[in-house]
Amino acid sequence: MTASIDVLDLVGRWAEAEQGNDAEALDGLLAGDFVGVGPLGFVLDRQQWLARFANGLENRAFVVQDAQVRDYGDAAAVVGVLAQETSFQGRDNSGRFRLTLVAVQSPDRWRLANAHIGPLQQPPGPPPS
Repeated sequence: MTASIDVLDLVGRWAEAEQGNDAEALDGLLAGDFVGVGPLGFVLDRQQWLARFANGLENRAFVVQDAQVRDYGDAAAVVGVLAQETSFQGRDNSGRFRLTLVAVQSPDRWRLANAHIGPLQQPPGPPPS
């Protein structure tokens, strides 16, 4: 159970760093081979992810909700919902998104190896009659 608590702590620190637009804090949370997938499908390596704030990304709110951890020993998967108030180069990109994170155990702590932010789809309606 400790791994789940540690991973949720990592997710909380990640969300706090993202909301604070704090690339320096993120630097200490991401694995060396981190890769992030954004809500429009773009793929960023670690350095590109850290450079987003300098390139015009501004997070005003960044909250992970309903996070569920699956512990696999030295790795864990987290699935939840990301609620963000965000703009990129002045264009609003706010919304609610499906979030999947992969955390890996390094010798001294958990780090994020992957973030995938995608559309949050509504459940299907009733079948046509």
